[in-house]
Amino acid sequence: MDEDFRKAALDYHRLPRPGKLQIEATKRMATQRDLALAYSPGVAAPCVAIAEDPDLARDYTARGNLVAVISNGTAVLGLGDIGPLASKPVMEGKAVLFKKFAGIDVFDIEVDAKDPDRFIEVVAALEPTFGGINLEDIKAPECFVIERALRERMNIPVFHDDQHGTAIVCAAAVRNALLVQGKQLKDVKLVTSGAGAAALACVDLLVSMGLPVENVTLTDIKGVVHAGRDPDMPENMARYARPTDARTLPDVLPGADIFLGLSAPRVFKPQWLPLLAEKPLILAMANPDPEILPELVYADRPDAIMATGRSDYPNQVNNVLCFPFIFRGALDVGASEINEAMKVAAVEAIAELARAEASEVVASAYGGAAPMFGAQYIIPKPFDPRLILQIAPAVARAAMESGVATRPIADFDAYRAELELFVYRSGQLMRPVFERARKATKAAKVRVAYAEAEDERVLRAVQTVVDDGLAAPVLIGRRDVIKAKVAEMGLRLDLGGGVEILDPLADHEVFEPIVGQYQTLVGRRGVPPLAAKRRVEGRRTVAASMLLQTGQVDAALVGGSGDWWQHMTYVLPIIPKRENVGRVYAMSSLILDNGTLFFCDTHVNVEPTAEQIAEMTLLAAESVRRFGLTPKAALLSHSSFGASNSPTARKMREALSMVRTAAPELEVDGEMHADAALSQALRDRLVGDSTLKGSANLLVMPTLDAANISLTLLTAATEALLVGPILLGMSRPVHVLTPSVTARGIVNMTALAVNQAAAERAAAQGL
Repeated sequence: MDEDFRKAALDYHRLPRPGKLQIEATKRMATQRDLALAYSPGVAAPCVAIAEDPDLARDYTARGNLVAVISNGTAVLGLGDIGPLASKPVMEGKAVLFKKFAGIDVFDIEVDAKDPDRFIEVVAALEPTFGGINLEDIKAPECFVIERALRERMNIPVFHDDQHGTAIVCAAAVRNALLVQGKQLKDVKLVTSGAGAAALACVDLLVSMGLPVENVTLTDIKGVVHAGRDPDMPENMARYARPTDARTLPDVLPGADIFLGLSAPRVFKPQWLPLLAEKPLILAMANPDPEILPELVYADRPDAIMATGRSDYPNQVNNVLCFPFIFRGALDVGASEINEAMKVAAVEAIAELARAEASEVVASAYGGAAPMFGAQYIIPKPFDPRLILQIAPAVARAAMESGVATRPIADFDAYRAELELFVYRSGQLMRPVFERARKATKAAKVRVAYAEAEDERVLRAVQTVVDDGLAAPVLIGRRDVIKAKVAEMGLRLDLGGGVEILDPLADHEVFEPIVGQYQTLVGRRGVPPLAAKRRVEGRRTVAASMLLQTGQVDAALVGGSGDWWQHMTYVLPIIPKRENVGRVYAMSSLILDNGTLFFCDTHVNVEPTAEQIAEMTLLAAESVRRFGLTPKAALLSHSSFGASNSPTARKMREALSMVRTAAPELEVDGEMHADAALSQALRDRLVGDSTLKGSANLLVMPTLDAANISLTLLTAATEALLVGPILLGMSRPVHVLTPSVTARGIVNMTALAVNQAAAERAAAQGL
């Protein structure tokens, strides 16, 4: 990696607190009684119950949702044997992927034991703590011995992801590629470059699915794996060693339908491409540099299908496609192991997902245009929201059918409904927004103006925006101050290159024409010409908004310091509301552990009328859909379903009638208490005909006080991630940041603004 990226990686792991994990209590500890229940004497009750029936550990402890990621650091990424302590960042990273994608809790455990027997003893002794074991970064051939021994000794799933995770995703790619190419697994010839743990696991799984053993040829750093080459050849390698005079990789490539690379960069030479069979599949999975680059393959073999381990090429073979969801399914049925049937079920689920017709939600997750099954899309991408819903039930069912499930699932429809809770949590909400922003900026640069570019939060955010390719930043501020801060903070921004600075005090050729245009807009609002000039030069919100209004940027983020409403008063004369709306409103989102809540109006309208409540509900529902979510709106009040005739309760009832008339398809109900909005069971006790199903995600308040207090109180109490405020009804993509906004919040708002700008551009082009 280059030095800039290395520094960014170190900062990511160090700030704002070291590492990527922490432990949180799941039960309250507020009173003496809580303490007595949690520890002595109350803890004795579950202890006795578990002693009598060990299966109850799943009911009374975290064990049923707890996995250990364990390594001895002998084969870490491409770094080799760097030891257990140096492997810890990798194991923490694996842990957060489990949590992020499947809601599984993880302890990472780094064991100082290179001797396989000692390592086995240490891990086997941990069985009472965990519901599953994920072995990671253990070198071959010791990894084979370790996994086999632990699977024999332990009654919980033991899974070496470097072998089986890679194998499962690879097999799914093979399954679909052969379908596209019109070939059968039983007929193809496969050649590997690499014969380590991952390569052997890939081949073994494909053989179990129907690939004949005699159709497989292994090669490694010593050349072709042939009979008699190594007297102490491991058993799982020896099964593929046949008598042959071939000794090098090009010797065995003629007629190969599949090249499977899990070895080293550039070992497959372009001049060998003609040796492969018609319509070959090339899996070049060495990272970060594959055995051969896709562009070299397609230059000579346009009939090939190509897959790599990299995210910047189509068909990325990525373990995260499977391991969180395999463990999810295994844990949920109390599986005693992850067997071959469960792995094959995962293969088929992943392959089927790539072939499935994409829904609107999936299209949103893929950045607005879901890929179509074919040569450039044979396996899903890691952020596909359907992965957990497809793989976990398939694995769970296979565990039940193969007899290793101790807690069979009776109702798979209910199980899938539970899994949906994992789909849109935390960063999952913003993932489709980021993907669309990246695509938009890659297609045609989307210029975003940052009014307060001298703020360190803005500069840190802009660094992330540049790194992620979200936008083309335009920084508003004093050039010398910005340059000094960028240097002081150690940022890697290319000022004057990829990142532009516009200084209202110095760049007269840009801002002098703007002054006259601004004067025209505000001259009859009590702003004389000299004051207009001072505002453009001294009020960066005005400068950024004018750049947007004159088309010099595509979106603008202003504010972030001072009074929020004051910034709005500067914006509104420049960027008016849309012609088809009566007012501008503000919606904010809170991303909580158990889902996402949207609140409105949190910042603009102090005492909205019933008509305005109805309008903001419809605008907010439209915005919620852009996140790939189905809006479920609740009009909140101190009154539930007619219990009060106070003015605010009547207002919310009137608004409900207007919303239902304007959008009969929208799930909406009210007026109601906030707890009823989040609990269908409570609503059902209050009324029997509510059209709102499940938990509401869009909470519409009767006053700004109610909305803002609810939002800020819940933000502080839960440490939830705040996204917003998002202005609704504006004619151009501009948002006013709050003083409490973080660098991450600015990145989120950038992605939202870029999406709006891209949609605006598409509409102007008639797309």
